Amino acid sequence: MEIKREQLSPIKEWVMYWRQYMPQLGTRKLYQLIKPKLVEHDIKLGRDSLFNYLRQEGFLVKAKKSYIKTTFSKHWMKKHPNLLKDKTPSRPEEVFVSDITYVESNEGAHYLSLVTDAFSRKIVGHHLSNEMKATDVVKALKMAIQNRYYDHDDIHHSDRGSQYCSALYQAVLEANNISPSMTDGYDCYQNALAPA
Repeated sequence: MEIKREQLSPIKEWVMYWRQYMPQLGTRKLYQLIKPKLVEHDIKLGRDSLFNYLRQEGFLVKAKKSYIKTTFSKHWMKKHPNLLKDKTPSRPEEVFVSDITYVESNEGAHYLSLVTDAFSRKIVGHHLSNEMKATDVVKALKMAIQNRYYDHDDIHHSDRGSQYCSALYQAVLEANNISPSMTDGYDCYQNALAPA
């Protein structure tokens, strides 16, 4: 039996009520939240029918772009060779891997710089900031250096992002006897050890 349009009219109010608190709420969870109201008003509507109703009324959640670029590698600064091509880390603090990811909040995107020990997969340095400046990324590196237990020379591996190629970042590596290593070209999988 087809439900008349006027019987469905209260659904809009219930949908809008929940969407004001959870704008990205999908149909499955939404259905569970409004089900008591459907029963109370004797509206026999399944989840698939609710989906169809939401689509007809233009109430489906629009897919949100979930990618924010964190690397700019088309710059003039020196890029370093990939020292990890034929190397597998065999001890702690032999290879540090760095990357930048982003975290979203009500205030927008924040950038999380991470330095990971490639052998133990432990995050040894981190810094959260509102920008992706070299000065912010260096703070994560300095934390990793300060937390070191061993005295041996290290390799620092990253993508070819401008922050890692910057004179500031490279100076910190050099001052601490850490050899820079970078991915070849644009192959993101070469930096797959980084947790971001």
